[in-house]
Amino acid sequence: MLTRRDTLALGIGATAVSLLPVTAMAEAVDDAIAAYTGGAAVAEGGVTITAPEIAENGNTVPVAVEAAGATEIALFAAGNPTPGLGRFTFGPGSGNSMIATRIRLGRTQDVIAIAKMADGSFTSSRVEVKVTIGGCGG
Repeated sequence: MLTRRDTLALGIGATAVSLLPVTAMAEAVDDAIAAYTGGAAVAEGGVTITAPEIAENGNTVPVAVEAAGATEIALFAAGNPTPGLGRFTFGPGSGNSMIATRIRLGRTQDVIAIAKMADGSFTSSRVEVKVTIGGCGG
């Protein structure tokens, strides 16, 4: 027979286990960003991300990113098992430092864009994209 103490211990244990994947994914995205930036500080702002607030189909989520003066833009998905989505480089002949693509998101999560500026500094922005289950729109 389970006592209240046993039930409480099981509940706490189950909660701790359920948080492990989230912590592991957060560490994975932090590690991927640190690898991209070489551990340099990343400032907020200066990057514009256009993505739907709600994506009915997580298999093809349209995303556009613009960062004036950037030489590179890297995209990351905080909740995907492999957070790195792409790295885009702009040469001297590039008119705009802007990309538009479609990405795959496994669940509701933040999409993070980090721009490497011409002076070697990094700036970023993030947006949350809610992914519905089964494309039901709710």
